[in-house]
Amino acid sequence: MTTEFSVRGARDIVADPATRPEALEADSLVLFLTEGGVATGAAADLDRATGGLLTRLVASGELTGKRFETVSLLAPPGLRAPQLLVVGLGKRDELDAGTIYKAAATATRQLAARPRNRVGLVADGSWTIRQMEQAVAGGAVGMVGQDLYRAEKRRSRFGTTIWVGVLPDVVQRGAIIADGVNLARRLVNMSPDDMYPQTFAEEAAAVAGRTGLEIDIWDEARLVRERCQAILAVGRGSHRPPRLVVLRHRTSTSADDAPELALVGKGVTFDSGGLSLKPSESMLTMKCDMAGAAAVLGAIATIAALELPIHVVAAVGLAENMTGPAAYKLGDVITARSGTTIEVHNTDAEGRIVLADVLDVVKGLRPGRIIDAATLTGACMVALGYDVAGLFTNDQPLCDELSAAARAVGEPVWQLPMYAEYDDQIKSEVADIKNVGEGRWGGAITAAKFLERFVGGIPWTHVDIAGPAFAEKPRPWTDGGGTGAMVRAFVEFARGA
Repeated sequence: MTTEFSVRGARDIVADPATRPEALEADSLVLFLTEGGVATGAAADLDRATGGLLTRLVASGELTGKRFETVSLLAPPGLRAPQLLVVGLGKRDELDAGTIYKAAATATRQLAARPRNRVGLVADGSWTIRQMEQAVAGGAVGMVGQDLYRAEKRRSRFGTTIWVGVLPDVVQRGAIIADGVNLARRLVNMSPDDMYPQTFAEEAAAVAGRTGLEIDIWDEARLVRERCQAILAVGRGSHRPPRLVVLRHRTSTSADDAPELALVGKGVTFDSGGLSLKPSESMLTMKCDMAGAAAVLGAIATIAALELPIHVVAAVGLAENMTGPAAYKLGDVITARSGTTIEVHNTDAEGRIVLADVLDVVKGLRPGRIIDAATLTGACMVALGYDVAGLFTNDQPLCDELSAAARAVGEPVWQLPMYAEYDDQIKSEVADIKNVGEGRWGGAITAAKFLERFVGGIPWTHVDIAGPAFAEKPRPWTDGGGTGAMVRAFVEFARGA
């Protein structure tokens, strides 16, 4: 399996800012084309080199430049590469970093269907530095599939990926961002028999060792001492005990006290629903219920590898929600670490119970701001579909900053309301709160309201990634499976914080 943030990862994606595209020796060359964009930039250069071939293909309708359209040209005249893959970007005035990221991933995903030694991708001189970084990241993500356990892989990494017209430091940053996304994807795509609380913690320790992160792993005994009865309750039905992992990135200017930012992730490594058992078709993809934890780990590892000047803590709560003889039950009352009592009305609403303890641990570190990520509710998918993450906040400026960062890198998000009236829906007659609202309506909001009880008034935004965290079928730019949702957004947020 791939080792992210490795020495090899820095070598197999390289910059070539000087060579003209037509002179590049490679198995394949990739050109990105906007609608009607043959007359300018890299497309114009390659059009001249091929004797006007691109102009003729546009005139005949063979090339349109429509978003994510791919056209493969074999043995194009005037080029040293025997194949030119033209990938559409859509309209120039609508072009953004997210489109460029997906277009680069579309190109490499298609080319990675068979082994290739050298592949060149041509950046357009009109792209911004951030857009070039996202292009490099997308290219590195697209060639990686979900086939971790297949003897015959469907995707093969290129021997060398060459970015023409991009400076080396930009390529390096883009490759590091891709490492974070691919790390999150790999963890989500692993079999739940291989990825459980202990092994996730071991993965986190390995990543910390490669990136210089500080790490503290709380085992079952430590969780008992720390009064983390909420995490322990969710994990009781499994023979694999829960874990809580805290990672920290400091810089030379970081004080030893409060972090500027805390990232919190839900890490339910498999969710059967517990005694509120899921049907088989709903349970099949529940290895992805730790995608929030994977995103947080991928983000802080990327922040550390980029050496961003910000003091960040990441904390993830890890548990399996199973049906063993000690499983927590409907009607149980759990006393969370904060002292808040929680009446259990549905054992399949377990992620918020895990996060109750993790948020309390983080609150004690006195961070300036908290962002959590969780595949928390199907209700958010009902509201926003598969592609858009839901945002919920107690601090509008923080939510606005995160939303801007997500959109800057092409991760769609949408804010939902947090009116005080929703608090009434999680009030319990026998405990302080209950773990679900009243019926199915507004379920994503009542779940966020539950979490809000544990942040202590610290500026906080909750990101429900139930939709975008896992692709049940392939798209042009990605295989099915884990997507690494919000890793790039969190990194972009940290860069601007």
